[in-house]
Amino acid sequence: MENFDIKDKSLAEGGRRRIKWAEREMPVLRSINQRFIKERPFDGIRMSACLHVTTETAYLMKTLQAGGADVVLVASNPLSTQDDVAASLVMHNEIPVHAINGEDNLTYYKHINAAIDHKPHITMDDGADVVSTLHKDRRDSLDGVIGGTEETTTGVIRLRAMAADGALEFPVVAVNDAMTKHLFDNRYGTGQSTLDGIIRATNVLIAGKTFVIGGYGWCARGLAMRARGMGANVIVTEIDPLKALEAVMDGFRVMPMVEAALLGDIFCTLTGDLHVLDKNHFEVMKDGAIISNSGHFNVEINIPALEKMAEEKIRVRPMIDQYLLPDGRRINLLAEGRLVNLAAAEGHPSSVMDMSFANQALCAEYMIKNADNLKNQVYGVPEDIDAEIARLKLENMDIDIDVLTEEQIKYLSSWQEGT
Repeated sequence: MENFDIKDKSLAEGGRRRIKWAEREMPVLRSINQRFIKERPFDGIRMSACLHVTTETAYLMKTLQAGGADVVLVASNPLSTQDDVAASLVMHNEIPVHAINGEDNLTYYKHINAAIDHKPHITMDDGADVVSTLHKDRRDSLDGVIGGTEETTTGVIRLRAMAADGALEFPVVAVNDAMTKHLFDNRYGTGQSTLDGIIRATNVLIAGKTFVIGGYGWCARGLAMRARGMGANVIVTEIDPLKALEAVMDGFRVMPMVEAALLGDIFCTLTGDLHVLDKNHFEVMKDGAIISNSGHFNVEINIPALEKMAEEKIRVRPMIDQYLLPDGRRINLLAEGRLVNLAAAEGHPSSVMDMSFANQALCAEYMIKNADNLKNQVYGVPEDIDAEIARLKLENMDIDIDVLTEEQIKYLSSWQEGT
């Protein structure tokens, strides 16, 4: 196999050991893998996956391959690739991978195009870059695409905008919106891994710091919970009155970012929008403020504005660029504004990615089975898939739950009985 672009093949053995470690924490995907080996639902199907190249993603790729898929994997972020994992997939599983940690923008899009060159029947996106490139620049490759899946809030926003404009040329399932994804992966996974990335990058004490969180979606909720648990004084900024009210009722201070910018020691954006941290915020931040992002794209921080403001930029630690402003203040940007949990740490724990990637695998199977009945729009994850993943997770945790009696089922489906 020659169709791959990775950093170093010699890293493969270390990657294999780490993938095996992750597999132990992914029992739901393991049970799906075993069924796929028997049923081969993807025989004859080409898949192009643009995901973070991590140990957990590797097991998803192996599961799709076990189900008969001809799969290609490319990176969904230039700084999240684990090079040893990429090497193992190429050398041990003969899965073409196009991903190198630290790749430049030109290489990133060369790899996106390699995914499209695969002529996929199914796309699997983390940020919708494959889908958007297909629609904008590679329309010649749209023929034959059955459908796709999308794993991020940011990607789902982009895809719904495409569908609203009538521009989406094939159906996509919003894996991100599954209850077993956003309630667990986004909240518990992002909450823990983002804090992990900030601590690894800076080694600062969280206790006693004023921690400003941009947004209060599921990812931000998770981070707010974990930051408070480590002793931070948490401030939330929001544009949605319902989410802002929820943050207040959860015990957090809520205010506009321009006010929070004066108070914060550490900032992290998790919104899916651009310029959540902007020039007017940088102008009033404390000396030594730490800014980071855990939304999918680095546009959440207006880095060009910060570059323009600064007199000097110094790499003070492997994941910290320090910007010296004319008045002597220093602002510290983590991980080049990329996903700090994946660029500076290892991303989500395997046990929560187990459910997210189970959704990916089962929704791809759903696409194949229902291709003739799906329109060119964004679909939610079918409730039966969501419920089955939750059931399997509980089963593998040795947790039993109650079952309704016939009497209870009858009561819940009737209207005649009251108090």
